Amino acid sequence: MAVSVPISVSTSAGSLAGDLTVGDAPRGIVVFVHGSGSSRRSPRNRTVAAVLHAHRLATLQLDLLTEAESTLDERTGELRFDIPLLTQRVIDAVAWIKADSTGRLPIGLFGASTGAAAALASAARLPEVRAVVSRGGRPDLVEPAVLRSVRAATLFVVGGADEQVLAFNRRASAELSAPHRIEIVAGATHLFAEPGALDEVARLSADWFGRHLPDRTAVVGDGGQVG
Repeated sequence: MAVSVPISVSTSAGSLAGDLTVGDAPRGIVVFVHGSGSSRRSPRNRTVAAVLHAHRLATLQLDLLTEAESTLDERTGELRFDIPLLTQRVIDAVAWIKADSTGRLPIGLFGASTGAAAALASAARLPEVRAVVSRGGRPDLVEPAVLRSVRAATLFVVGGADEQVLAFNRRASAELSAPHRIEIVAGATHLFAEPGALDEVARLSADWFGRHLPDRTAVVGDGGQVG
């Protein structure tokens, strides 16, 4: 049974609130990187997290903005697009994991919308990140040179009806030399609100992390598209 505990991650601007969920004999830990003004309470990401827990994966759901920053962002909407800031917060979260008892676990990142850009930018700087899943992500917000530095196995999950974001993801995937794949959820829009769409995101994510987190050889030396 997975158990959740509240945690706090220190940053230069203040503390970030989070929820760490760990079950019996976890095979890895996944940090959720929220985007577009969302938070650790995102119902969509919590739905995905519950499926990951069932597959023996721990999760860290984290608010990427401090309370003061969240208040500012509600008025201006600017910080949710500050990819360097969000990237540094992900790096802070990974540092927290490495100092915690969960630090022995292989690390993955699950990014949604603008959070996916921060997840990819973080993976480019953190060799310990083994796998990334992007849900309706905005990898167009990451410089191509940064994408080319990603070594983590990367899965892009995009709604078939989310045409512009699908184009962004296809262009980004062409820059990756790491193992990667695009999965299109037929008929789904950006938020995967259609019946069964989010369940498919969760299934694909659990499979990807299950394949690429526990075994380091699944990531290294296997460049290009994977089946």
